[in-house]
Amino acid sequence: MLKRRLSSVLRLSPPRRSEGYARLVAKASKRKVAPGDVASNRYASYRYELVERFECGIVLQGTEVKALRAGGAQLKDGYAAIREGELWLHNVHIPPYGPAARDNHEPERARKLLVHRREIERIAGRVAERGFTLVPTRLYFVGARAKVEIALARGKDLYDKRQALRTRESQRDMQRALREVNR
Repeated sequence: MLKRRLSSVLRLSPPRRSEGYARLVAKASKRKVAPGDVASNRYASYRYELVERFECGIVLQGTEVKALRAGGAQLKDGYAAIREGELWLHNVHIPPYGPAARDNHEPERARKLLVHRREIERIAGRVAERGFTLVPTRLYFVGARAKVEIALARGKDLYDKRQALRTRESQRDMQRALREVNR
């Protein structure tokens, strides 16, 4: 009896098409956010030249905090703007929290960012310069508090984007060559 079980367990059968093929062929998934981050805007570094970064607190409702801890926030189309001396975050999608049903938050509402007044004035002066904007790059927790990292950014030209791709590709080739030499 025991021998029969062992032989059936140890026997290697080819995977069925429905279950194993995709698992065997699938590549390792890319890490979308850094450890500890809720969301990151990796596309921002491609579209913009990030000049300076700031850490801001964010005003959230109760279900937003729970939804952030569950994950799934999207920063891709988000931006920050100064309105009436306050810094506001727009177009950041925080998905509804499932168990809250009817008492949920609006997913893409404007959210107030918490920054010192002097820092807001300094940011306003820089944003007033031609071509600068504020872009959220990371959303994360420090202890129990949610934080947003926003970056003062200047839009890249098509040439700059191509140049960035070339440098990244050359760095990758150098790393690959170093790995081959160290083998």
